[in-house]
Amino acid sequence: MTSERFLFAAAPDSWGVLDYPGPSWNQSYEKMLDEMVEAGYTGTELGPYGFFPTDPAVLKPQLEKRKLKLLGSFVPVVLSDPSSAQVAVDQIHKVGNLLATLKAPFLVLADAQSPERDRISGRVPADGSAGLNDAQWKNIAKVVEDAARVASEFGLDLVFHPHVATYVETPKECERFFDVTAKTGIGLCLDTGHAVYGGADTVAEAEKYRSILRLVHIKDCDEKILQEARKKRLTFDQAIEEKVFTIIGNGSIDFPAFFRTLERNNYAGWMVVEQDVKFGATPIPPAQSIAASLRYLRAVVQELAGTTSR
Repeated sequence: MTSERFLFAAAPDSWGVLDYPGPSWNQSYEKMLDEMVEAGYTGTELGPYGFFPTDPAVLKPQLEKRKLKLLGSFVPVVLSDPSSAQVAVDQIHKVGNLLATLKAPFLVLADAQSPERDRISGRVPADGSAGLNDAQWKNIAKVVEDAARVASEFGLDLVFHPHVATYVETPKECERFFDVTAKTGIGLCLDTGHAVYGGADTVAEAEKYRSILRLVHIKDCDEKILQEARKKRLTFDQAIEEKVFTIIGNGSIDFPAFFRTLERNNYAGWMVVEQDVKFGATPIPPAQSIAASLRYLRAVVQELAGTTSR
């Protein structure tokens, strides 16, 4: 049962596809989908809106012939800004029809990155001095309430992704977020790499949010590079350029312990394997790195299955 419990998907960011158009967007999305399938993945996230075709009639047959499931889309907005409720609604409307037509289950909401938080990413003061005030947290609750309502209209499960270089990065900020949004029913998209970068323990976070954990993003993090990034006060993008995220299994995250926690708490569903990289700066081609990541994860799951069956 364990091997069937976890379903693995890939995402365009492992090919260096950033949130905004640039050289990375000139890659062939068809070749990318082929490489996902060849590596053994059965699903993909949409990536930044506009990289994959936005016409369902074009994208659907491309996914179907490869037997790939579309999981959802990432929607970052400035949650503390009073105008963001409408921004979030507009973005969900823009992407919602595509996701609904292709029967994607998730919409992944996140706070947008900001220069202020990027300058202290991975080094957010514990006293809350660089965080949001009560009025801004109240606004976040309103934005999420509106986003959840519109997402439900498209049949999408709204989940939240705590993200480096945003105002919901640290474990304490994550707790505050889910406290103020509890009435909306929003779930957690736990990203292992972002969690570690923000100072969290992945096993502790998976345990803490076991009742609302509905999607997992799998990244691995090189602890030595992360500590160096903190020491040098690097921005998040600079740390990515320094290869803070590695092929899964080559970093510092204890994935066997993480998967044991998921198994114990009966998590079942999708896990999106990501390795945020700078386009054109990877020593190993993305097709090879995502294949190596999946081989490692399958070995972890196989070992877990053998342990639980004894």
